[in-house]
Amino acid sequence: MNQQTLTREIGVFGATMMGLGSIIGTGVFVTIGTAAGIAGSAVLLAISIAAMVAVCNALSSAQLAACHPVSGGTYEYGYRFLNPWMGFSAGWLFLLAKSASGATAALGFSGYLINLTGMEPSWQKPIAAATVISLTTIVISGIRLSSRVNTVIVGITLCSLAAFVIGGLPELRIEKLTEQFDPSSLAHATALFFVAYTGYGRIATLGEEVRDPRRTIPRAIIATLLVSMFLYASVAIIAVGTAGAAELASVTQQRSAPLETVAREFRLPVAGIVAVGAMTAMLGVLLNLLLGLSRVLLAMGRRGDMPRGTQNIRISVLTCGAVTLLLAITGSVKTTWSFSAFTVLIYYSVTNAAALKLPPDARLYPRFLAWGGLIACVFLAFSLEQNIWLPGIGALVIGLLWHTLASVLRHRRI
Repeated sequence: MNQQTLTREIGVFGATMMGLGSIIGTGVFVTIGTAAGIAGSAVLLAISIAAMVAVCNALSSAQLAACHPVSGGTYEYGYRFLNPWMGFSAGWLFLLAKSASGATAALGFSGYLINLTGMEPSWQKPIAAATVISLTTIVISGIRLSSRVNTVIVGITLCSLAAFVIGGLPELRIEKLTEQFDPSSLAHATALFFVAYTGYGRIATLGEEVRDPRRTIPRAIIATLLVSMFLYASVAIIAVGTAGAAELASVTQQRSAPLETVAREFRLPVAGIVAVGAMTAMLGVLLNLLLGLSRVLLAMGRRGDMPRGTQNIRISVLTCGAVTLLLAITGSVKTTWSFSAFTVLIYYSVTNAAALKLPPDARLYPRFLAWGGLIACVFLAFSLEQNIWLPGIGALVIGLLWHTLASVLRHRRI
């Protein structure tokens, strides 16, 4: 693999598994509990609304990726269909959002490991750091090894979630599904879950490594979203319907391992299986995030929006791993996930805006889907607390200042 050309090695199955590896992780094993603390049992409604928004965004991503199958995702779409400022903003926000999501996944993995082994909570950040380093090593080895490792990880995770649902069915209490229903915080909870769904975008950012992209990418994105919707809804119903929203939120805050803790109360002995699945899920998310981040950074390096060295895929992987490592050892699950929510919502606003600019012969789906996704993303982004979206705007301004400086330096060299 040289610094300019990537190899097309991934088919529909591999792309779908990468999408699932990106989605079935932090969202299902951690965010359900975090969102329950925000909106109570309204978390179930938040999952449904987030799914509808995700469908609009997924279809916009699918047709853009099928039309323009290169590494970089919305960064490249913004440049091609909108303008350089929008393209750069999308790429910059993606790097911020997904680095934060990667740190959340690493912290989630270490939280489940500590809960399973009985280690001291003080080990959470050192374990998260070691996890980031290990997964960065796999990603730097290439897409083929990464895809194989991801397939194994996703298989284990799906089995563990099936065990959680089966084990929890006898304990389900319908009345718990309506306790402490808080619609006033529904938008905030929906924003968090929207981020959890957006792993399908990883398929688009890997567009340069997918075989027959016009056929493969839309099919893989749609399959990924359908499977993840079913899993999120099933797991949330069992989690809230057995433990209750308040208890689920309390467990998440205390131990960062809600599903495994809830499963300990089941009569069927599935807690250990759930814990193992949770850990593999976090690994899958982190693996796929590092893949996506490095490809966007590579694309930005090619255009000169990032330092020249990032045109090399190995340097891009190492850089993304280093940033994720820094966030993992300095942040917390709630902080990193909420910041990621705002930045990724703005990112997908650009995705939908680009989809609206597609020529008629390249359009696969109706324009109203892109309009729906654009409006929903902007609304959800600014429904978050001010102390979350203000730093997000500040980070965007810093990025645009860098873009201006890089453009000036580039023109002087010419």
